[in-house]
Amino acid sequence: MKLSFLIYSYFPYGGQQRDFHRIVSECLKRGHEIDVYTIHWQGGIPEGVNLFKAPVQAFTKIKLYQRFTEWVAIALKKRPTQLTIGFNKMPLLDLYFAADPCFADKAENQRSFYYRYTSRYRHFKKYEEEVFGDVSRTEVMILSPQQRTAFSAHYANCGARLHLVPPGIDRDRIPNSENDATRKQFREEFDLAENEHLILQIGSGFKVKGVDRSLKAFASLPDSIRNSSRFLLIGQDKPDRYLKLAKQLNVDDRFSILLGRNDIPRFLAGADLLLHPAYMESAGYVLLEATIAGLPVLTTATCGYSFHIEEAGSGEVCGEPFDQEDLNQKLSSMLQNLDSASWSQNGRKYGENEKLFALPEDATNFIEQLIRTQSQAEPSIQGSEL
Repeated sequence: MKLSFLIYSYFPYGGQQRDFHRIVSECLKRGHEIDVYTIHWQGGIPEGVNLFKAPVQAFTKIKLYQRFTEWVAIALKKRPTQLTIGFNKMPLLDLYFAADPCFADKAENQRSFYYRYTSRYRHFKKYEEEVFGDVSRTEVMILSPQQRTAFSAHYANCGARLHLVPPGIDRDRIPNSENDATRKQFREEFDLAENEHLILQIGSGFKVKGVDRSLKAFASLPDSIRNSSRFLLIGQDKPDRYLKLAKQLNVDDRFSILLGRNDIPRFLAGADLLLHPAYMESAGYVLLEATIAGLPVLTTATCGYSFHIEEAGSGEVCGEPFDQEDLNQKLSSMLQNLDSASWSQNGRKYGENEKLFALPEDATNFIEQLIRTQSQAEPSIQGSEL
């Protein structure tokens, strides 16, 4: 079958991009022909993928996305496809993978009233309506019940087109027999004392991930705890704002930033706590990756996968509305109880659930099912949960 995938930007370390890569790889494994249309591509190209980079430029992202849409519309006519699958909200899609949260919900709850009069609002609201609006026929794969609630609240008739898919955690996050040796080697490499706690945060897009909240919580720790702890951030973004904030909070000597990388399992083994107080997150794979690795998690209820932390008993979740003092207190309490709490054991036990790894297979099954349904000219499968 001929499948076309659309994604604005690909780089190896984003959650959206990793899901894209997993699903494309599974489709290739099953013998499908894959065209990929993108604006930016960083990293290796999977063998068998026909990659088309749009020759479009613009001074603003809005204009860039509009020109990309126009270019793809023409390109798809030249290379007809059985299904067009998008990883960004836009026109032209038969199937959308909802890696991003509901824009309308975010605009209503996290922006001022005047934001709705901006060109940015008009563009992204229109593109979201192309996927979720009443006249749309686009099917949608969602990652969490939280997304179903948000999209259904703003697009009343989209519910039957929303299909819940399981996570797709990489199996290399599962601890193995060498885990203790890996931890020992890691801590020696980073010069971590035996009684020193390493707080880890992983994620690209530091603003949305709540790095400012993390730094404030770290700075609020009692001196005795803070002075025996270090905070390490890994991700792709501009670091200057957060290095400056760390200096203002007098924690710059215990805070460092590393670029996105491929050896994350080493960091999960060597750290003592994962901190992830995101403002908004459709899923948050790192929460589950840490959980199954036995790393205790402190996160926020706005993360789609935060319910896994509660189900697993692998950490703590700050409720909504967010309160910085609540995060501060939970961080301090967790660090003081790491040795006695059962978060690590609970997380490893939760990782025995095979559904946590099933995204590529289940998503590809749904893609193939959708093609069969469309080819038979029958109504698309409605309201399923994969």
